[in-house]
Amino acid sequence: MTKMAQAAKPVRETLLSPGFTSRVNIVADMLLVLCATSISYAWRYGFHGALASLHSVVWVGAALVSTWVVAAEALRHYEQFAYDRSLLDEAAMIATQTSAAITVLALLDLLAPAGTPLPRVPHLLILLWCPAMLLRVAVFRQFAGREEPVANVLIVGIGPIARLTAQDLRQRGRQIIAGHLKLQQETEKDAGLLLRSYGAGYQMEIFGGATDIEQVLRKHPVDEVYVAGNERRHGDEMQEVIRVCEKFGVPFALPAYAFRLERAQAIDGQAISDGYLHYQTVRPQPFALSMKRLFDIVCSATALWLLLPLLLVVIALIKFTSRGPVFFRQQRVGLHGRGFAMLKFRSMVVNAEALKDSLAKANEQSGPVFKMRNDPRVTGIGRFIRKYSIDELPQLVNVLRGDMSIVGPRPPVAKEVAEYDAWQRRRLSVRPGLTCIWQVSGRNQISFEDWMYLDMQYIDHWSLAGDFNLIFRTVPVVITGRGAS
Repeated sequence: MTKMAQAAKPVRETLLSPGFTSRVNIVADMLLVLCATSISYAWRYGFHGALASLHSVVWVGAALVSTWVVAAEALRHYEQFAYDRSLLDEAAMIATQTSAAITVLALLDLLAPAGTPLPRVPHLLILLWCPAMLLRVAVFRQFAGREEPVANVLIVGIGPIARLTAQDLRQRGRQIIAGHLKLQQETEKDAGLLLRSYGAGYQMEIFGGATDIEQVLRKHPVDEVYVAGNERRHGDEMQEVIRVCEKFGVPFALPAYAFRLERAQAIDGQAISDGYLHYQTVRPQPFALSMKRLFDIVCSATALWLLLPLLLVVIALIKFTSRGPVFFRQQRVGLHGRGFAMLKFRSMVVNAEALKDSLAKANEQSGPVFKMRNDPRVTGIGRFIRKYSIDELPQLVNVLRGDMSIVGPRPPVAKEVAEYDAWQRRRLSVRPGLTCIWQVSGRNQISFEDWMYLDMQYIDHWSLAGDFNLIFRTVPVVITGRGAS
């Protein structure tokens, strides 16, 4: 593969991490709803009257916060793209969420027994809509513009279409261009024009030809591939790129127009706002995925709070029974090949990784995964916490951060991924999780290939109901320690 410079990324200091704005925005809005509820009570009943009705304030506030969050998830109000909406759209979205909250308050006023202290709907409307709109426009839209881009894209092509695509993506600022692949009949002149189009302050890389796409996807985390070619000139190459993307489970985009348009515009401009039709290998379910992420946040935060006494006991036992750190951090491969540090309670001796190669012949699992029932590296307390999956509990922090989900394929290590067949890499097309079909089907008692097929089954037939079913099936497996080693 040939290279030209480094990565298509502006040379500037990153101020905020990806997703920071969304996380702070949702917390701020929840606090705002609680404050608006409390002030509404004080507005109607006075300060002392609000204190006397504290029980009612708490429960009504909780109901309104829940309503606000559910409405926001349905509207995808905290998604990364949402901060690019027009001011009119922002006003409409926040008005809808406020309407949902005051509708619930009106229903409580209608159904509650006479004499139940409740705030007035107009008071809540004034205290909620205006401050929420002000925070969104004056604070969080500004924060969002200073975040590091959240996705890596690969552009197949270096010709005119590719140049325009790269310019558009850079202007949008939500994606990092990992680099380009060259199509046949594209020349060094095209490469020079592309390099100049990036301008000062940008660096650009050409990884090789379109036939190198499989090697590029194996080496680099790519969230989407833009196929910037002409189907009449590059049809065979474009078809091969599509085939590889489908095999790997990587989303891709194809030009929406076969002809150049000068005046005509698409009737539904939002559907193809960047001039591309976008495809993915799973059925689009944006609302269900938003609810899945909401469930992950609420479930992981609640579980960490409720399990805090158990976590403290485990920390003490590990600290006093073996030398070394309490937590074990290991680099794992997540969504679309992006690495992250996965947390576990340390259940092995400190030099466990160094001893792994000497135990390779004792591996009881097929494929690139290492599993051993009576692993001599496991400590005394480690054997217990591994049997009942207690060592996995710190991964709730990974779930809260967005590295993982409650349900999804287990995150592999990079060494295992390097040995995957192409079709097995499709398990990286979804966010990894704490539990999946493998955990409730025997865990270490099934072969590596069957494990991979179970993950593909989960990806191809995913649903929220299926996730809840897997969670309920996981509980008895964890309690009994079935299939663990």
